[in-house]
Order: sequence, then structure tokens, then C-alpha cells
Amino acid sequence: MDSFLFAHRKAPPTRASTMEIADNSSACLQADCAVTLGSTPRRALSLPLLSCLSPYYKMGRAILTRTSSGYRAIKQAALADLSPNPPQRSPMAPPQLSGLTPCLLYSIGIVTLGPLLFGYHLGELNAPQKVITCKADEIPGYVALGLPQCLPMNAFEWGMIQAMFTVGGFFGAIFSGALATSFGRLFAMKWAAFFLASGPIAEALAGKMWLLALGRALSGVGAGAATVVCPLYISEVSPQNQRGFFGAFTQVQINFGIVVAQLLGYFLSTSGKWRWILASGSYIAGLMFFGLTITPETPKWLAANNRPRMARGVLQRLRGKNADIREEMEAWDMSGEAEEESLLGPPQGPRPQKQANMSIIDVIKIPKYRRAVIAVTGTMMAQQLCGINSVVMYSVAILGKIMPKQAGLITVIVSAANVLITLLASPLPDKIGRKTCLLISISGMGSASALLFAGLGQDIPWLTVVAITLFVASFGVGLGPVPFILTSELVGAEAVGAVSSWALASNWLSTFLVSMFFPILNNMLGNKVWWIFAGVACFWAAFVGVFVPESRGKASAEEVWGRVRHA
Repeated sequence: MDSFLFAHRKAPPTRASTMEIADNSSACLQADCAVTLGSTPRRALSLPLLSCLSPYYKMGRAILTRTSSGYRAIKQAALADLSPNPPQRSPMAPPQLSGLTPCLLYSIGIVTLGPLLFGYHLGELNAPQKVITCKADEIPGYVALGLPQCLPMNAFEWGMIQAMFTVGGFFGAIFSGALATSFGRLFAMKWAAFFLASGPIAEALAGKMWLLALGRALSGVGAGAATVVCPLYISEVSPQNQRGFFGAFTQVQINFGIVVAQLLGYFLSTSGKWRWILASGSYIAGLMFFGLTITPETPKWLAANNRPRMARGVLQRLRGKNADIREEMEAWDMSGEAEEESLLGPPQGPRPQKQANMSIIDVIKIPKYRRAVIAVTGTMMAQQLCGINSVVMYSVAILGKIMPKQAGLITVIVSAANVLITLLASPLPDKIGRKTCLLISISGMGSASALLFAGLGQDIPWLTVVAITLFVASFGVGLGPVPFILTSELVGAEAVGAVSSWALASNWLSTFLVSMFFPILNNMLGNKVWWIFAGVACFWAAFVGVFVPESRGKASAEEVWGRVRHA
């Protein structure tokens, strides 16, 4: 049964009056009657309920609305009064997944192929580094199509090849937010799939270093766009109480992509086969592109772009044929409250206009959004500057110093364990909170960096393996999934595209710094480089503690930042 809040010309009711309304709501709601608005039957408050509420609303006339700031508080209080002993759900209980539908699972599965390819390209050059750079114990020659067997490169040039992926990712992240806001999430994802398919082809056919760099950059553009749009898509199609769970799938797929790359690298890192490692990404991107042709656009974007009927249809498919989608439609202003107002009486003022989409400049200039930009951008930078890609991109080289024969296999095992850990940890953001997960994650990575310093410095193989495992496991608990979740929770729909672009651009810039300069610093400092990452982790833990709010259980960005005061 629906309950509604009544707007009026004066101040909203006090907490005391709210409770009194709730106390009387049982009798009032008993008098609920069905009315027809246009051609749609709805539940509405009857005249007896109007009289129940009138002592607390000084004006003689009240208007029905679902968008008032105190609506949820009144609704929850009224429904609680109707159910004397409502079932209490523990905050530590796992998310309810009973509402899963084939449409929802298919959509998330296809869209997350983008993050999978992001992870794949991060790890594709790890195992075959020696073979590609002519450092393996083989005589250089030529393979099929007259392509060279290897491409001679020094440490600086190899760092540049790795970093070109992040350069492309930077530009993909910057422009994809505006593209997704203006033309839709699916449109942006299709362009991402195009770049993700063309980049690997250029990499696999590279006869010169510059063509390999170009292919890496094209792949980066697609990956950068995917990491902006995919979390946004997942957030907008997932039920509210499952967003943290499904949001973690972005990081799960990234980790799975890394495993696939490491596994192929373990078997194909030879002079005649390493190009197949680079080409394989194009097949996955092709599957993603064709899969997107039958994937629905997000109902939230459709509703925000004046397509309410289509949005309702898509939302019903995502939630199931018999699912009640009224509450979600209310949150997106799709519920037809204008019709209700016209039947109950003339509005007391003009209806609020739809807020225009914010540009990447607007969200920096407007104080309302600036704090969110700082929080999201900071967590995205922390994700990379704590050093995860130093392990993802260079773990074979790191482990090869103390266990050269087992380095490749151990890398595959650790990467596979990371996928499992990330999957098992996916409910944690909804259980213990986003901020808590971030702090646990950063603390674990800082501790693992100190252990890596000790293990590599003292030539202790088992300690080094434990440290790397702890490093990637800690990342999967918080820093991996949570920044992607926060992006869509700390700002409203009008600014999420612009804030996502800033966040992912900073993420890619940080990835560039790590991928470019880690091999140089590692050659200069040796195992002491891990003390740098330990210190960086301390800084970002303090940053999260001060600047990042908790968004678990909050219905909107306004509520996260405390701009909504419920009665």
C-alpha cells in the first residue's frame, strides 16, 4: 500500500508531528481508495486521510507529491505502523538476489566484457616481455607474414610501450562520459568495443615499435571508455540493494581478464606465438560489440531523456514480468505525479525543471559537486598509486629475480586466486560499507609492500609469494571495486558522466605514472621501491578517512552528503 507526503506552503512537520502522523496512519490508510488517473489505476489517499494530516499542515489545501524531502520518512513510519513487528534485516546479511532475471544477467555479462578487456591488456605483456624484447635465448628471425620474431627494446622503451595503453585510456575516459550522457550508455560502449577490437589487430601485426605503441594506445581508448561507462551502466540497471554486489563485478572481470592474459602468456610466450596473445583481445571485443546490439539501454538514462514509456518497459524486463517497479519509477520522476496534482487541485508553484547535465568544467566550478569530484578522483588515484599495476604488469620480472623457473606459473596462480577473492569479497561493500572496505584494502596493500621489501631483500621466496598474494587480495577487497561504485553514488545523474570522466582520467594518469616509472625505479632502487608504495598507502588511508563519505544504504547523493534532512 502506498503512502504519500503532503507538500505545503510553510515549513515541513516536525519530528514529533511526523510520529503523530505515523501513529494515526493505520486508521487513515485503512480508508485508502483506488482512483483512476488517465487510463492507469493507482492507489491514492482518500479524504479521511487528508483530514488526518490536516492538523499538521496549516494550509487548508495540500498537494500530493512523491518527491518531497521527507517522503521516505513518512512512508516508512506509516508502513511500520501497519506492521507492528516488521522483520528486521541484519546489516551484515548478504544482498537479496531473488530478483535476478535473464535480461539483467545478460546485460551485465556483456557490458563487463569491457572491464575484462581492460584487465587483459594490463596483463598481456607481462609474461612475454623477454620474448618480445629479444631478451630470450633465441636467435632473432622472422615469422608468418614476414613479421620480425621480436622487437628489440630497452627498459625505457618497454616502459613507454606499457604506458601508451594508459595514454589512450586517459583520452577514452575523458570523452566517454560526455558521450554516454548525450547519446546513451550503449552508444558509448559500442565505440569502446570498436577501439578494443582494432587495437589488438595493430599490436599483433606490429613490425616496428611505433605500431605496437599505436595498437596499445587504441586498446587504451576503448578500455578507458569501458571503465567509465560500464560501472555507470551496472549502477543504473541493478536494484538499489544489490548495486554494491554487482558493482564489484567490474573488478572481478578486470581480474579475470588479467588471469586470461597470464594464462595465455604462460603457454604462448615463445618467438612464434606471442603475437596470438596480443591478437586474442579482438575476438572478445567482437563478441562484446555484437552482444551490445541486443542489450537494452539503461532505464534511468531513458527516463532522464524524456522516454518514460520505453524506460518503464526496459525496467520491467530487467526486474521481471511480475515485479513491482513503482518505487524505482518514483525515484526517476516517471510516476505521473503531474496527473495526480492536476486532479487534486492546482499546484502551489511551478513544477521544478529537469536539471541540465553538468559538463566537466561545471562540476569543478560548482561547490555542490566539488567535494564529490575530490573524493571520487582521490579514490581512483589511490587505486593505482598504491601500486597494483606494478604487480599486474611486472610480477614475472619481480618473481624472476628469486625464482626464475616458477615465476610465470606463480603469477597465473596468484591472479586466479585474486579473482576468487574479489568474487567472495563482492558483498562486503553492502555489508560493512564502502569506506571501511577502502581502509582495510589500503592498509593491507601497505603492509604487503613492507613484506615485499623484506622478502625480495632477504631472498625469501615464500614470503615474497605471500606478500604478492596479500597485495592483490587486499586490492580486491576495497580499492578494486569500491571506487567504481562511489562514482555513481556521490553525485546525481546530471553530473555522474562528468565526474566519471574526471575520476577515470586521474586513474589513467596514475596508471601511466606507475607503468612508466616502476621499471626505472625498480632498476635504480631495487626492493627499496616498495617502501615508496608503503608510504603512499599511508597517505591515501588518511585521505579516505577525511574526504570520503560513507554511501552504503543512502538513497541519493543528497543524502550521502547530508543535504537532505528527513522529518
